[in-house]
Amino acid sequence: QVQLVESGGGSVQPGESLRLSCAASGFTFSSYPMRWYRQAPGKERELVAAITSAGGSTTINYADFVKGRFTISRDNVKNTVYLQMNSLIPEGTAVYYCNARRWGDNYWGQGTQVTVSS
Repeated sequence: QVQLVESGGGSVQPGESLRLSCAASGFTFSSYPMRWYRQAPGKERELVAAITSAGGSTTINYADFVKGRFTISRDNVKNTVYLQMNSLIPEGTAVYYCNARRWGDNYWGQGTQVTVSS
């Protein structure tokens, strides 16, 4: 049974940091590109960051609105992907989702709420 379980969300003030984790099970984690998405109230889900490990190399991409502030990483031994979020701003308030997608597979976690407010 495939599972993606996010954790680490919470309520913070602008400028503070959070580290999200997504623990994966039920599939070959190391073979899958992993992504973080977010969905703010009344808005569409949007890609935040992506990380792919293949052939000994790692490719990382970020949405422009998080470049320089967020860092995505993965631990293929722990089957976990992380999102370190620094200098959070109120516009970052959203539910953050972990995603694993490859070929016909498309797996989602349940999401974790991040609220940035003073």
